[in-house]
Amino acid sequence: MHFALNMITSTLMLILPLPLFFLGLLIGRRSGPEHPIRGMRRMIMGSVWFSLICAIGATGTYAEGMVQSTPYFSFDLPFGLGQLAIRTEVNDLTVVMLLLVAFVGFIVARYSYTYLDGDSRRMYFLRWFSLTLGSFFTLIASGNMWFFMLSWIATSLFLNKLLAFYRDRPGAVLATRKKYLLDRIADVSLFAAFVLIVRTLHTSQFSHIATALTVMHGSLPVALQIASGLLVLSAVLKSAQFPFHGWLIQVMEAPTPVSALLHAGIIYTGAFLILRMAPLLARVEWAQGALILIGLFALAMTSLMMMTSTQIKGSLAYSTGAQMGFMLLECGLGLYSLAVLHIISHSAYKAHAFLSSGSVVDHYRAPVLPHVSRTATVWNLVLSLLLSTFIASGIGILVGVHFSKQRALIVMGVILTVAISQLFLQVLNKQKIKKSRLLLTMIVVSLSISTAYFGLDALFEVLLGRSFPAVQVLTNTLGNLLLGLITAVFVGLLLIQQMLPRIRYYPFWQYVYVHLYNGLYMDMLLTRWVQKFGPIGYLEFVQKVKEGRSQEVIS
Repeated sequence: MHFALNMITSTLMLILPLPLFFLGLLIGRRSGPEHPIRGMRRMIMGSVWFSLICAIGATGTYAEGMVQSTPYFSFDLPFGLGQLAIRTEVNDLTVVMLLLVAFVGFIVARYSYTYLDGDSRRMYFLRWFSLTLGSFFTLIASGNMWFFMLSWIATSLFLNKLLAFYRDRPGAVLATRKKYLLDRIADVSLFAAFVLIVRTLHTSQFSHIATALTVMHGSLPVALQIASGLLVLSAVLKSAQFPFHGWLIQVMEAPTPVSALLHAGIIYTGAFLILRMAPLLARVEWAQGALILIGLFALAMTSLMMMTSTQIKGSLAYSTGAQMGFMLLECGLGLYSLAVLHIISHSAYKAHAFLSSGSVVDHYRAPVLPHVSRTATVWNLVLSLLLSTFIASGIGILVGVHFSKQRALIVMGVILTVAISQLFLQVLNKQKIKKSRLLLTMIVVSLSISTAYFGLDALFEVLLGRSFPAVQVLTNTLGNLLLGLITAVFVGLLLIQQMLPRIRYYPFWQYVYVHLYNGLYMDMLLTRWVQKFGPIGYLEFVQKVKEGRSQEVIS
């Protein structure tokens, strides 16, 4: 019975992207309004409906099945590189991610058909959208490292076509070129990591990595430690982490459906790689530390830059960069199930945020910092943190969280405390109101949020726990220092956010503001590098744009 259900699940995962590939190839490069394809709306919606139904079906059959890797076709590679195989990986992570991406893809496809109605290049968009989404599905479902890498590269190349949709916009084309070059560095890094892993563990299948590592005691071989560092590098580049974040902000000139697909789905490629390689990375302590520090630093920098952003979609892009840093931080702490929960919630939020960004303008016609009354003091901040700490820790203990044994959850408790403290600050900073009733309301809301937070964490640990290794972090002196650093960063960000309207008049903050607004000039350095060593120089680029030949830049 289990075997039959697993075969059904595996088959559904295999055929899920096929209509999208067929549609992308059918439309062709020259399709346009002058060469319409009859029933195109039905075809694109039928393809994404098929993918969503397959994903739902795979989730249902997997609930009664078990973890399995099913091969369909394979052949041996030379130089000891194992096999290149069409193999589906049926486990908690892949099934959940397929369902999430299928849902997001369906929503984006439905929105895009109306959004691009009448656009002369709608067929171009539909072609590359179908191929991009199909490639991302194969990346998620693949159980073979080399087929995963082919899907990794294909998804990147197809997405670049969408990001440069408006080829007459120099900024969009230049940002696409930046992403292209950074992605190629990530490709080389990932290829080198896979070579080291396959030649050391003698397997190219994801499902065999954990088993192969069980016979290795103590420190892992140098080759695997180097591979872990290369995996972290690939994930950081794919996740657009500071200082490689510039292109993520600048590709906002792409159509809104492209932004939604990127920020609600494909941007998680790096985090997904870390989750797939968790059995290896969990054994390399310094790689976990690198994920923590890189994620924390990127989160802090992009959060500060977001406070200076004057564009709605730009703020959403900075938010994505910060959230990706947060996910890398969670992975570094060994909170893999919580990272998956974070991906799901952030994906749903970002899809809604981008697809409704047009209506947001009605509420924010101009970037205005909120007024801070005289009652907004550090004492209010301290009081709100104390109330939040009491609530978060109390609920955590009630739901069975052992903070002494699960040190990583202390970090998440601190972050939860900082988050709900803002609810109390909204009340404490108000004047001429009866605060007692509002405070009571905020206490009830905070209790609900804390219960949902720890409850969902426990639920996802039960649902996904068998897919990830158990990791103990922050157990030594260095761990205590990291815990203190993480706490200081989040409390510091809260303090800056609350006091920003007041300190903005100080000369020092105005000095800092200018530098943060310009991204600390890191992206400027990357831009100069792209212009100097890229396939096209800046002056020639501008000239070709003026002549209407900017498509040559990305061809």
